[in-house]
Amino acid sequence: MLLGILFIVSLTCAAQDFKTPIEYLNFIDRESKPISANTWKYTKAVAHSKSARKIDATRKALIKSIQAASKKIAATNGFKGDVEYRDQLLAYFSISEKYINDEYDKIIDMQEVAEQSYDLMEAYILTRDMVNQKINDEIEKLNRHQKEFANKYNITITDDQTELGKKMEISNQVFKHQSDMYLIFFKVYITDANLMKAVQDKDINRIQQNASALESFVNEGLEKLKQASPYKNDPMLVNATKKALEFYKKEALEFAPGVTDFMMLNQKADESKKAMDAKGKPSKEDIDAYNKTVNELNKAVGNYNKLNNKYNTERNNAITAWNTSSEGFVSKHVPRD
Repeated sequence: MLLGILFIVSLTCAAQDFKTPIEYLNFIDRESKPISANTWKYTKAVAHSKSARKIDATRKALIKSIQAASKKIAATNGFKGDVEYRDQLLAYFSISEKYINDEYDKIIDMQEVAEQSYDLMEAYILTRDMVNQKINDEIEKLNRHQKEFANKYNITITDDQTELGKKMEISNQVFKHQSDMYLIFFKVYITDANLMKAVQDKDINRIQQNASALESFVNEGLEKLKQASPYKNDPMLVNATKKALEFYKKEALEFAPGVTDFMMLNQKADESKKAMDAKGKPSKEDIDAYNKTVNELNKAVGNYNKLNNKYNTERNNAITAWNTSSEGFVSKHVPRD
């Protein structure tokens, strides 16, 4: 998520005549605080709210606070005509506003189609993280400019993080872990969706192909989980992801073959009926063979329905459990205050 200005100005005078530059830095700090506060509100809304309206409202409030601070700081003459740090700060505000306005609109558009495929989801998450990293880079650049200004006027600035800075850092780590686990989960989730579409279309070849891909992606995901480090020794999301993958593996190995066998039997009955009808006067052997196939199919229908119902229930439970764990993990670790 977005980072606010991470370092608060902590100042000590190297000489008595440094009072004016300190006041100048304190003025900038004071004008920037609403941006920090609104940045945190926006982060909390994304983490804890499902309301798109609330999230967008906090985003707009953040933009307004950037614009207000920019206007006031731009109206100053820097410190005794030295406007270098002022202009660097205004450039940061301008870049931040652009990213929040333009880049995040693009990200929202990507998010709307992300669930159509793993590649789109991965692209969305990578783009979101890239934009956040760009803003973080700008913050680091701004912090360097602040220190350069302080050094010029013999002012000492400590690098102690503000409470907001600590919260933002925690939030970034939490969302990073969540995204890592989500991509592992989503890869099998979307493959399962393709498998279910193939079942709906009664396409045996696609069922077998997607079942094979599902098993492969599950095994790939389980290997990644072995290397994953739980966030702050909290295995909630790692365990939830593992449990979901174990369900999908069972689906690939048990459900898909059961569906395929039933469809092949159904296909055999249809072909037997067509062959018998084509003969006009089928032999007793033809009729007996057809009746045998129909009887097998009738017996299989009950088992197939049970199989379908069982896995539909387990699939819904697996998805709900992962989503619940994901929401619980974020709610637990992203600070609220």
